[in-house]
Amino acid sequence: MIIIVKNHPYRYDMENISTIFFPYEKIKIFENDCEETDDVTVITEVNGNILTVAANVYDKHKTQSVTADENADRKSMMSVLLYNVLSEILEITYPWGLLYGVRPARRMHALTDAFSENGAKKIFKEKYLVNHAKTELTATVMHSENKIIALSGCKSFSLYISIPFCPTRCSYCSFVSHSIENTVKLVEPYVDLLIKEIEETGIYAKRFGLRLETVYFGGGTPTTLSAKQLSRIFLAVQKNFDLSTVREYTVEAGRPDTVTEEKLCALKSAGVTRISINPQTFNDDVLKTIGRQHSAKDTVSAFELARKCGFDNINMDFIAGLPGEDVPSFEKSIGKGIELYAESITVHTLSLKSGAYMATKEAVFDSSSKKIVASMVDYSNEMLSQNGYYPYYMYRQGKSLGNLENVGWCRAGFECLYNIFMMDETHTVLSVGAGAVIKLKNQYTGKIERIYNYKYPYEYIDRFDEILNRKNSINRFYNEYNL
Repeated sequence: MIIIVKNHPYRYDMENISTIFFPYEKIKIFENDCEETDDVTVITEVNGNILTVAANVYDKHKTQSVTADENADRKSMMSVLLYNVLSEILEITYPWGLLYGVRPARRMHALTDAFSENGAKKIFKEKYLVNHAKTELTATVMHSENKIIALSGCKSFSLYISIPFCPTRCSYCSFVSHSIENTVKLVEPYVDLLIKEIEETGIYAKRFGLRLETVYFGGGTPTTLSAKQLSRIFLAVQKNFDLSTVREYTVEAGRPDTVTEEKLCALKSAGVTRISINPQTFNDDVLKTIGRQHSAKDTVSAFELARKCGFDNINMDFIAGLPGEDVPSFEKSIGKGIELYAESITVHTLSLKSGAYMATKEAVFDSSSKKIVASMVDYSNEMLSQNGYYPYYMYRQGKSLGNLENVGWCRAGFECLYNIFMMDETHTVLSVGAGAVIKLKNQYTGKIERIYNYKYPYEYIDRFDEILNRKNSINRFYNEYNL
């Protein structure tokens, strides 16, 4: 896809709006002119007070212009113009309109502070073209998040521990995770160094008097490790951090084929209060298609075993739009999650990897998959609402089917605090392990600095000393801002 930008500085917005309609196309942007040709070409131009968008999509063409007053928001006008042109050519509208960005509730919050909640909703609908249902969803999530955000103080922080191993790699996965079969020799040295990093990180937390609010083990699948390995890490956390202030301790036991009674007992003994057991779907054929080695029955067994071991806060993840899953199958999966009475249910929209395929003419004009996944998401929203769940956090990913959202639903009192703190960037997050990112937040200015660990386990092991050296930035940050 080619975008030509003439006489205006809105190239970033033009690219993001085009991505809503063409998520799998490689987009090239040119200033004023270009000699290349493409089946999908958009020209956006400002000429005096006239804004014009001309789009060619294979054999379809449309041009629209508007006149901007002297004090008009030209960026917004150009964005709406581009959205409308592409929407008419492709004969599709999106419930989130031209709104892009990961955190809609955070934007709603900022607008509410500036203009009131009704004013914020009006901007969502009129400026961003977000439909009524998504606008109301965003406002509901905003209120849910605000209750949790208020728990965080100026010295609060969360601890994230990365376990980047899984039994197998799912076909849709974009996380830093590696099949245990291919990396088994790395696991023990990884655990050894992870414990050293936990020890080093604990020093900084104590030095600056930080208050630990939540602990979160993610990945990957943390329960890919043995019970003994998990217990070693839990003990390191206990020895190096003050857990007396912890409000929530989560471990993702996402893959049912990694769940055993021995591991669950290790989690329980360590004080873990919340776990995830993630079916993604209860359709066995779909599970095989996405590369999972467990069955729907295995998920139920793992869930029941967790209940037997005393876990009373269990999350389940589902994904709308998995290959091979139709609407009745998805509805059955959501129904099973409700039947099991999981304390929280997170509904994700499938987000395809970059470069998954180049769009063909047929694919560009075929909106059937987008409509199917939209009906799945709408169904989950309706059924979860009817069965005592409410949306407590939300985020959006690029290249998700139908440009839709991911929403965490829970029963009263079972919000995942860590998810909210992370999504809002409420406070500092000290992270350890491969692919981990430390986020240091100045609570007085809102400034955030990041420290990155190496992404892959072999890099983490080979360059561990450098990872420890990077943590000196924690000293500089807290001393520089006198936090």
